[in-house]
Amino acid sequence: MEKEKKEALQKKSAVWKVHLTSLIVLLYSQFMSITADPKSIKALAFDLDGTLLTPGSVLSKRSLDALEKCRQRGLQIIIATGRTINSAEPFRKEIRAEGPMIFLNGAVVADMDRGGIIKTTYMDKEAAEFCVDLAREMGVYCQLYIESSDNVPGGKTTRITLFAERDLPERKFYHEKTGVLAELTNLNEVLNHPGFGNVIKTMFLVEPELQAVIRPILDKHIGESVYIVQTYRSYLEILSKDASKGKALAYVMESLSLRPHEVIAFGDEENDIPMFETAAYSAAPSSAKESVKARAGMVIGSNADDGVAEFLERFFGF
Repeated sequence: MEKEKKEALQKKSAVWKVHLTSLIVLLYSQFMSITADPKSIKALAFDLDGTLLTPGSVLSKRSLDALEKCRQRGLQIIIATGRTINSAEPFRKEIRAEGPMIFLNGAVVADMDRGGIIKTTYMDKEAAEFCVDLAREMGVYCQLYIESSDNVPGGKTTRITLFAERDLPERKFYHEKTGVLAELTNLNEVLNHPGFGNVIKTMFLVEPELQAVIRPILDKHIGESVYIVQTYRSYLEILSKDASKGKALAYVMESLSLRPHEVIAFGDEENDIPMFETAAYSAAPSSAKESVKARAGMVIGSNADDGVAEFLERFFGF
């Protein structure tokens, strides 16, 4: 009998938690509706994974429909992702978003319909070498995003290649999640190879417990020259201190003559917080980290429940 009572109480508690979460989301939504005039909004900046995409990295029909209505309304849709251009392009094309987009957590800004990469921010080569040495010392997986140029008739073409030197399970995991498979090579040789000198980003694929060990070491030795940020449970990324989604969004906004009160930014991870500080309005899904929700202007439904689409429908009256 006591067991049954306990189970009943647990079920009631779970139900009330769901109701409470829904109430909080509703209250935040009402707050946004009061403080922001839908007619004043001209652009929407979206993180992909964990925000616009479902947990299975899918762009749902409901989200597509809502985004298409936003496009028809004349809103500028800006993708702001940690993914590479190639990994994010299928989603951009599906959304039919045009103009400058943000990739690799702000290290790259590109307009794929008008010539490709517009702006790239590189990290220090010495910082990348330190990361490679630390990964070897600790026996963990590390990968580098390196820009290279190929000579073609009429000039040069730029590409970004992902490199790693150990075929660990994390390499396969990243490939399955993003569609990008790191090329295996000696990372120090790549860093010193002619034409492969520009490092855009370094990433450790390790669990949070190891990140807690690695991050203080990075802060101590290279912290003054880099931006260190967790972008997913097992992703710890190192970029130039001059790169972030927020700085890239500010660059895009300036190029499109957008003012902060005309933009809403959506994101769920630590790397999205700089966007919240750039746009006047911001929203995090209820599935985001508590620290991220605390920095967002409002909390919307989870990405599993098409929270972004639900918000857009309500806010713009679709």
